[in-house]
Amino acid sequence: MAKLAQEMNPEGSRYKLLLSCPSGLSPSQVSVDFSKSHDRVPHPDPDLEDSISQVWEQRSQGNSSLFNGQKFRYGSYCLDDDDGGTNEVPRVCLRLGLTDYRTFVGTNLSSLWERFLVTSEDDSVRCRHTSSPLGNGAVIETSDKKIIVLRRSNNVGEFPGHYVFPGGHPEPTAVGIDYHQLANYAQTGELLNKKVTQEMFGSIICEVVEETGIPASSLSPPLFIGISRRELNVRPAMFFYLKCSHHSDDIPRLYSSAEDGFESTQLHTVSLDELKMMTSRMPGCHHGGFALYELMLQRLKNTKETSLIAT
Repeated sequence: MAKLAQEMNPEGSRYKLLLSCPSGLSPSQVSVDFSKSHDRVPHPDPDLEDSISQVWEQRSQGNSSLFNGQKFRYGSYCLDDDDGGTNEVPRVCLRLGLTDYRTFVGTNLSSLWERFLVTSEDDSVRCRHTSSPLGNGAVIETSDKKIIVLRRSNNVGEFPGHYVFPGGHPEPTAVGIDYHQLANYAQTGELLNKKVTQEMFGSIICEVVEETGIPASSLSPPLFIGISRRELNVRPAMFFYLKCSHHSDDIPRLYSSAEDGFESTQLHTVSLDELKMMTSRMPGCHHGGFALYELMLQRLKNTKETSLIAT
């Protein structure tokens, strides 16, 4: 039976693979349990908890452009096994709550971030006091098998000048979630869960279009390949695999008119070997995104070899 593999990296790694889906999952294979039970748990140390507001105030005073927007919080995942284990198609359920950028700045991005962690082998317990907003990234293959990588500009909040895959965040506001619903969203049930699942897949298309200028019509439906978490400040991100119908030579022209091109200074289309060399200059979660892509390629290779043997 096809299974979803959980991967642990060697000690000292810059990332941890929380979930690996090397066969690539479509929207029908992914569901969401969106619930207040997956929100951040306040830290029992009142001084540490108060530091969240202090850090935000300090950051806000130095940067008037900071905006405290809502974000989905990654809690954990579970394998969806409604049929008693007889299903050959892998399915996964993502457990998501709600957080905001202020809490992210005051926990994950704080100099005190390690004090918010709990000693536990269970990742959901270990990070129960952190904001842990769920980011996203896209590994995009052009028609000539090149991969698209962006170099972040120097005025972004995290990892200026680093290489990243196109991406950003799924947005709660896109499915009508805001502060006014905070006390009630757990009651909205299955319909909201479906909308949030659609946002997981729809948002990555929007991010790619806005950051690269590639039209949505030139992109294949995204496949979910897993979740990586960087070890530095335990930031999680989900990654998708997409194919682009354009040749790599066409991409710079499209990028020149990208809506959010200001977030990056350069776009590169690189080979797999070149991409591997760039991972040392990637944030840990994006380095993990590359590892998820490698696992997908290995699965494809093994499948082809098995098919050849069978024939």
